[in-house]
Amino acid sequence: MSCFLVFCVTRLRLRHTRIGMKTLHGLFGFLTASFVAKREVFYAIIEPIMATLKDFRDERLRKLEVLKQLGVNPYPAESHRTHHAGEIVSRFDELENQTVTVAGRILAIRKFGALAFIVMKDFSGQVQLYLQTDEVEGRDAASGRLGIEDVPLLDTGDFVEATGSVGKSKTGEVSVFVKELRLLTKSLRPMPSAQEGFTNKEERMRRRYIDMNVNHEVRDRFIRRSKFWQATRDFLNTHDFVEINIPVLEHTTGGADANPFVTHMDALDQDFYLRISHELPLKRLIGAGFEKVYDIGPRFRNENYSDEHLPEHVAMEWYWAYANWQDGKDFMEAMYKDVLQKTFGTLQFTLGDFEVDMSKEWEVWDYATIMKNRYGIDVFQSTLDEVKKALADNKLEVEQTENRARGIDKLWKHIRKDVTGPIWLINTPTFISPLAKTDPNNAEIAQRFQPVIAGSELGNGFSELNDPIDQLDRFKEQQDMRDRGDDEAMMLDIDFIEMLEYGMPPACGWGYSERVFWIFEGVTAREGVPFPQLRHEYDEVTKSLYPEINLNHS
Repeated sequence: MSCFLVFCVTRLRLRHTRIGMKTLHGLFGFLTASFVAKREVFYAIIEPIMATLKDFRDERLRKLEVLKQLGVNPYPAESHRTHHAGEIVSRFDELENQTVTVAGRILAIRKFGALAFIVMKDFSGQVQLYLQTDEVEGRDAASGRLGIEDVPLLDTGDFVEATGSVGKSKTGEVSVFVKELRLLTKSLRPMPSAQEGFTNKEERMRRRYIDMNVNHEVRDRFIRRSKFWQATRDFLNTHDFVEINIPVLEHTTGGADANPFVTHMDALDQDFYLRISHELPLKRLIGAGFEKVYDIGPRFRNENYSDEHLPEHVAMEWYWAYANWQDGKDFMEAMYKDVLQKTFGTLQFTLGDFEVDMSKEWEVWDYATIMKNRYGIDVFQSTLDEVKKALADNKLEVEQTENRARGIDKLWKHIRKDVTGPIWLINTPTFISPLAKTDPNNAEIAQRFQPVIAGSELGNGFSELNDPIDQLDRFKEQQDMRDRGDDEAMMLDIDFIEMLEYGMPPACGWGYSERVFWIFEGVTAREGVPFPQLRHEYDEVTKSLYPEINLNHS
């Protein structure tokens, strides 16, 4: 096996002009995993790969130097594009014989004597550039114009600008018949082709800029992500909500059960927390006299990665004065339908094993009834030992620091994972809803509403607690849990209590994160963000290309 791989790598090196960076990085990852324990074999294999990557780069550096010697600026600041590539194709009948200027990245180059063909793409699509010796104007270094004799100095991955008339080649290919060609950016590494693909998960996450260039479905995902948040913003604005950005750094963080990140502000010489929720500052705005407010932005929870959770993610929360949880439930049912329709163009989804129809009437589930039917326990009267027994009977983790509230929540989540939805979960126990107003007819339940769809809770809403005495008592309970080792329990925020003592009107509040988008997009959390956090490291190939730099300090 080792000899065969050495042979393959040698052949790749001899044919380096025809293989992409994806191939080499993929081989490197495979070889590292397979042979790192056999150092002599590993280095016999990896050194030719490093050399091949260096050959790629050195050849492009040579071309870069030639361009500079010719007086051509390989990285000019200006471009004069008049039309997009996809537009040339889609509007051919209208644009035929017209002069246009297009710009984009080179996907392929072919040269046959007096003719050259360049396939160029921008965000809208791709188009062919047709170059003929007697039609292309000669080199003019001052303006950055290249002659057809300079085409060999171009590579796939370079960015160029072309001006010419729109027409079709002899084979019927829609083309720009080039009069002027300019180099906009000289690339030093080749971009993998779509035919090669770019599928290694680790490489895709670390080099997402390649992933989106090669795998357009990934790029399009983030267009939909943008539409999701724009539709969210539009719906709220249409209903007279005001977007107000609130601080990310907080003296005391709260509004959720989560372990915060801690940082230090030198100017004040004090530690701050990165917010885990938007809740408390937005409710201060309700106390300040605003009646409908929201914010969209990142929040940070110092917890582990999962398919549905990231330590950093984007979220939205709104607060609505003089509204209650039932008003909020009706509002959010309409908002889900509007946002999902605008994002995905449908309300019917296949999400793993779930067939979800968001257009149908939502079911309403009572928390205590569901738990009684499933586990035979009374969530209000059960002891911690009974909760632990139910956890153990269902093969769920029982931690040493287990408390009744967290144990009951685990039991509910065990039910939730099989729920298709959409349903509203209501009448949540007050002891696991420390910021919600209690039901006036039953102090044991909170006026809380949560949507469950495809096995996940995709939001959280309350009639907000505005009684300062009650809120202080609940904060004390949470702080006591925190002092006994529960790092995710809420901190006591006396400044928020003071605001409530001045008076906050009755209000409904709601929050959801981009997990809603991930679930309906059908991807994991890391696949659902453009640049997920990964452990910082440099592979041996990268280190070999920059030997003069101590990357251990970067």
